[in-house]
Amino acid sequence: MKKLLIALIGVASLSCAIASQPIQLSLTPEIALYDRNEQIEGLALSIWGENPQTALALGFVNGSTGQSAGLSLSFILNYADDYKGVQWAAVNYTKGDFLGWQAGFVNYTEGTMKGLQSGFVNYAGKLTGVQFGFVNYAESAETGVQIGVVNLIPSNPWFSELPDQLAPGMIFLNWGF
Repeated sequence: MKKLLIALIGVASLSCAIASQPIQLSLTPEIALYDRNEQIEGLALSIWGENPQTALALGFVNGSTGQSAGLSLSFILNYADDYKGVQWAAVNYTKGDFLGWQAGFVNYTEGTMKGLQSGFVNYAGKLTGVQFGFVNYAESAETGVQIGVVNLIPSNPWFSELPDQLAPGMIFLNWGF
């Protein structure tokens, strides 16, 4: 019985040790070196890749599922469930929360965006950080600053809570603290 228990612990330890992969190569999520549910901890090179990852992801379309982190560089699109790190692409989309820097033409975080968004159009469900772009939109700002031509924080009242909040819409600068 003792030997069986030791063998089971050894197999479980081995399966945990190989549960993540150091490199992913993919044409699509279905045509890839590893399954789309396999954790990648290292490098992901993709035409279109989609994995949970803590990695440097380089490709045309990079998908990061679950709680992912790293540096995601794409020519077209980066998308993620929740992400910590840097996303650079024409379009960056995070369904949940984002912590770090999103840089592209369009940056979109549905949940809480903590950090910096720099792009032509920036959107955050809840802003904690800085948005720098032509159009900046945040549903609310916990501690956030918007710098751009059009800056919108609809939850801000009109000039009634200065200096903590400016207004729902402003040109050049808006904030909420």
